[in-house]
Amino acid sequence: MKDIEKTKYVHGQTHQEEFNLFLRPDFSQFFDPTNKSSAHTHNPLSRSLHSGEEITKLMISSRAAVVRRWCSSIRARNFSTSVKICLDWTPNTNHSGIYSAKAKGFFEEEGLDVEIEQPGPNDQLTPGRKVARGMATFGISSSESAVSFATSDSKVQLVAVAALLQGSTSSICVLESSGITSPKQLDGKRYASYDGRFEDNIVRQMVINDHGKGDVHFHSLDFHGYGESKTMTHGSVVASYLQEGRSDSTWIFTHWEAVMAKRQGVNLNLFKLEDYKIPYGYSPVILAGTDTLASSPEIVRKFLKALDKGHEFVVENPKEAVQALMY
Repeated sequence: MKDIEKTKYVHGQTHQEEFNLFLRPDFSQFFDPTNKSSAHTHNPLSRSLHSGEEITKLMISSRAAVVRRWCSSIRARNFSTSVKICLDWTPNTNHSGIYSAKAKGFFEEEGLDVEIEQPGPNDQLTPGRKVARGMATFGISSSESAVSFATSDSKVQLVAVAALLQGSTSSICVLESSGITSPKQLDGKRYASYDGRFEDNIVRQMVINDHGKGDVHFHSLDFHGYGESKTMTHGSVVASYLQEGRSDSTWIFTHWEAVMAKRQGVNLNLFKLEDYKIPYGYSPVILAGTDTLASSPEIVRKFLKALDKGHEFVVENPKEAVQALMY
């Protein structure tokens, strides 16, 4: 208790003082003879004013309740670990488990104060690079990014600690109205690239595997797609590039951007990587630095435990999960 007495919090009281207040509930109104409202009509103790046993039970119950409140309050103020996770794109269904875990207090239960950072027009770093530079604890990215860091000369290595999906929903997409019905027809066409280390070669190989030449005209999105407010506002390169005639094809997550397009009456042709002998792997994944795994493995375990609860909540309560995502 000595350590608690020394600790101050924002309102200026010591935790010991706050604890004492919690342990001394004010029952004076029940016994004040000048207070007529404390008489038998409104007084919960009116039927047992002469029963010391009943008063004792009530006070014990009250104290137990406030002790629980006090303990919860102290844990939240002093024993939470700050964690930041960077999203790979504007909030979407890939992130439902994260937002539900935060909204339902699952992170807090594990002693984690989790900040969710969304990308924006001013971002010039990918989630992986933010993690590598110590600007975030976790980052959502592709399995391709994990491979990139593992095969680079970077002093900081990133590893995938979890997969958000049980496979990959990555596809190269074009507008149905473009008349492009297979990857080989991308020869001579434009491709809006996020500038992933292996991205352009993957797309080129897909075209070649479909008996094309691989002669695709790659052009870069502004800062991986984050640097343009129109793209971030729409949450999709389909809307900001393909529909506006600024490119012919791009990479999307079909269960999000393809669904958005369909709901807006825009039909797409989708080319899955695996259908053209490109074994892409899980995507998206959650990246963390090997230094974090070495120094703070418990934080990683607690984060993933809470996130697991968040995903289970999404499955069981999809409508409420939507509200958490939209909040």
